Order: sequence, then structure tokens, then C-alpha cells
Amino acid sequence: MEKVSGIGGIFFKAAQPQRMAAWYRENLGIETTDGNTEFHWREKDQPEKLGRTVWALFPADTDYFATSKAGFMVNYRVANLDRMVEQLRGKGVTVDKIEKHDYGKFAWVTDPEGNRIELWEPVEKG
Repeated sequence: MEKVSGIGGIFFKAAQPQRMAAWYRENLGIETTDGNTEFHWREKDQPEKLGRTVWALFPADTDYFATSKAGFMVNYRVANLDRMVEQLRGKGVTVDKIEKHDYGKFAWVTDPEGNRIELWEPVEKG
């Protein structure tokens, strides 16, 4: 069975993204560029591998989370997106779309309560 291997990112909507970025910087020390930052870490069982978790603010009117009306979206890391998509479809889960970029492959699904989920297979980097 394909399983989620971790959190790839936390994305949430803000009515005033720049103001929110300033609040997080001033109060929690989260430095952002264009409302985004990355937290870097190493794999527990393979410490030579560098990982990252993205934290990002989006404008309140973004359609990136569509079809969800929730103010957040979680990005989950997976080892093999193709197998995960096949597994989900086999269980009757609708996969809304799949995209490939130079930093990884993505797929989007919606849970039973309408929350948008982003699945991400990162590109392997040494």
C-alpha cells in the first residue's frame, strides 16, 4: 500500500497576505519571500538526503485550493505518485488533476468533507 511519507507543505489563505507575513516574521521569526518559506531537514533513515517543508500564504481569493472552500490545504509527500493515484482511483477517489514540474509531480484530490489535498512526489536530489 502506498502511504504518505510526511508533510510537504502547509498552505493557507489570508485576507492580507503581506500583513500576515509580517506578523509571522515579527512574532514567530518566519522569514518569507513572496509569502513563502521552506523548512529544511534531513531524512531520518537517510541523513544524506535533504528534505523540505513549504509554508505559504495565499490571497483569500485564490483558486489554487478549488474546489475546497477551506482556508487551508495540506501538501503530503509520497514516494510514488503514480502508484498512489492508481490506488486512490481503485478505491473510487476522484483525482482532479496531475501535473509534473522540475521540482516534482503533483496530484489533487478532495477528502469526504471537501478539503483539498495536494500530493507531491519530490524530485530526488542528492
